[in-house]
Amino acid sequence: MNDDVRNIVLGVVAAGLSAALGWLARTYLWKRKLRRKQAFFGLPDNSESLLVVNREAGGAELSVMRHDVFALLELSALIKDCGAHAQVIAHDAAQQGFGERTEFCVGGPSSNRRMAAHLHSLLPGIRVNVDPEPGPDRGAFQIGSERYRLEPGKGEYVILARLTAGNTARPVFLFCGQRAITNQAATRYVARNHERLARKHGNNSFVILLKVVNSQAYGPDVVELVADVTRASQTPPPAVPARSTHRAS
Repeated sequence: MNDDVRNIVLGVVAAGLSAALGWLARTYLWKRKLRRKQAFFGLPDNSESLLVVNREAGGAELSVMRHDVFALLELSALIKDCGAHAQVIAHDAAQQGFGERTEFCVGGPSSNRRMAAHLHSLLPGIRVNVDPEPGPDRGAFQIGSERYRLEPGKGEYVILARLTAGNTARPVFLFCGQRAITNQAATRYVARNHERLARKHGNNSFVILLKVVNSQAYGPDVVELVADVTRASQTPPPAVPARSTHRAS
């Protein structure tokens, strides 16, 4: 074998080794990224999850708002990317605890009984005005001492929460918005920002408040992080002292 042939063979071998090492490195990084995503969402390979569907407020029992359908599609794609499976279940049929399967619960408490139960049990510091009568506080969020009013099409709020009952329990994700379009905005937000959320919160519980800006022009795409409200949302409001019915004689 002369020098030219030997150099060609060595070059081919070196190129092959470089390609193999590059492929192994990319595969390792991709798998590590996937494992982190699966850990954050509680969705290991071939695991089962729940998509809890709300209903359109004032509509038929099985009717779902268009933007809530889009939210479910966003979540379905995310679950598929993790190599997991989803079961869609109506909000009033989800009569079970949580922790065994990852749950994604979509919709406000007025249209989703499951969401109302989660807020009452897990986030006692949050109050949602579900009064159907028109008024400035209709749909408003009360979180601790702060009130967040709905401005349809201009400024709308949504609560995004990841809650766990322990280190081994699967998480519950809540997408509780003032309007259906905010539910879609929150699902899109978590799909796009799960890596940043995982770096900040790890696999711990968190509750954040998002604001959807000018949805009448930008749809669900322009979202601002208002605040981390984890502590305020998990702190029960102070009890109101009962009035005394005794009169001085």
